Amino acid sequence: MENKKNNWLCSFEKNVYSQNGEDGILEKIFEIIKSDNKQCVEFGALDGKFLSNTYNLIENKGWSGALIESDEKEYEKLTETYSVKPQNICLNRKVNFEGEDTLDNILKNTPTDKNFDLLSIDIDGNDYHIWDSLKTYSPKVVVIEFNSTIPTDIYFVQERNLEVNQGSSLFALSKLARKKGYELVAATLWNGFFVKREFFNLFEIKDNSPKEIFKDTKYQTRIFQLYDGKIVVDGYKKLFWHGCEMNFKKTNPLPKFFRQYPGTMSPYKFFLLRIWRKSIKILRF
Repeated sequence: MENKKNNWLCSFEKNVYSQNGEDGILEKIFEIIKSDNKQCVEFGALDGKFLSNTYNLIENKGWSGALIESDEKEYEKLTETYSVKPQNICLNRKVNFEGEDTLDNILKNTPTDKNFDLLSIDIDGNDYHIWDSLKTYSPKVVVIEFNSTIPTDIYFVQERNLEVNQGSSLFALSKLARKKGYELVAATLWNGFFVKREFFNLFEIKDNSPKEIFKDTKYQTRIFQLYDGKIVVDGYKKLFWHGCEMNFKKTNPLPKFFRQYPGTMSPYKFFLLRIWRKSIKILRF
């Protein structure tokens, strides 16, 4: 394993029911660290099968799970999926980060061990805050959704509000993971994989920084500025979830007349630039 890349687990990507290879990575992770109780928890679980990170383990590896889904129609499908698997628990709840619907409070009414094997979090936004709120339970492995359109060196955590759906960066989740005693070992397009720190050395990863683990930058947008005041947008130029092109015509706040390095401007143009800057400040107030 010495000569393998830091993100070597991604070579085991395989979909049985998952979306972007999560099934294969999880199989490899538990081949390395072994499972204690073969228990998993997943929310939102949808119908329990479609794009699931746990169904392969339950269906093909003898695991049991607590599956949580807030949407009533999806919950009906979830109960149908598990109607012939009584060892699994289906719950129609909306997980919150405070009050009676915290994950800790929901799980205490189930036979889930405190140190269950796998937690899968996918709620399109507040994933960071839900994991942060988990105190009583300590899963060995956490698979959690992140917003892969955010560059890996940016720390971004969305507002702690169930009405907001923005997602958080892999960098922010990695910081939270370390605070909770976990380390990043792999990342697919939308999911980060974290294991308890006591198991991290088993993976022989030298650098588990987000930029080394997550290499798929095709949906990331970068903005930078040039000496002459021009703003440049590089990378992905669409609003991913809304399916439309970004309009960059208004990206440059500096009029084209002033897009010149100030050190080479004529005194007259520099004088006009100063007047324009003052006028902009006045207009803003």
